[in-house]
Amino acid sequence: MNGPRIALIHAVAVAIEPIRAAFDALWPEARPFNLLDDALSPDRERAAALAPELHARIVALACYAGTAEADGILYTCSAFGPAIEAARAAVAMPVLKPNEAMFVDALKQGSRIGMLATFAPSVVSMEEEFQAKARELGLTASLRTVCVPAAMTALKAGDRATHDAMLADAVPGLGDVDAIMLAHFSTSRAMDAVCAVTSLPVLAAPRSAVLALRARLEAR
Repeated sequence: MNGPRIALIHAVAVAIEPIRAAFDALWPEARPFNLLDDALSPDRERAAALAPELHARIVALACYAGTAEADGILYTCSAFGPAIEAARAAVAMPVLKPNEAMFVDALKQGSRIGMLATFAPSVVSMEEEFQAKARELGLTASLRTVCVPAAMTALKAGDRATHDAMLADAVPGLGDVDAIMLAHFSTSRAMDAVCAVTSLPVLAAPRSAVLALRARLEAR
């Protein structure tokens, strides 16, 4: 029997491999397919805020996924949270934001959370979403973010080792925290490097997202 058809909506190509690996390991019965608009990331980087045209493109991708008979949607880019909320309202299927499941998992580890990011335009909205999730769960939590944009530059150039090493080197800058989140789907590839320099729990968005989406669909 075929598993559910899942639309994976990407703004950067480097997010594709990590989420496919997570599906292979955690939900092999699912049938994910990729929708990539790789102009979204540079367009968002140039914009001072989430412009209406970017908002509309995020929603349009969800609507397209509906025409492709998707049973669920997972966005993998963390810079478009408010637009993904609108996309969720525009379609009938479950829609998961990139980091919401990881935020829940992190808040189970303690009240002081660190986050390693590589795409600066996403940080403010991610921090807002983290605090909103904490309030939703009735919790008070702090979030300290260290952003290393040079790591994303290295990754896009194909230098994975430098990307991973830069994130590992940034761990001390987080200070005294209870757990560390790897902010983006692309940063999840640095899991081993980060775990090698800390004994703290380290969470990655792909694993949390796949498990959460699977639970939602199986509960329907």
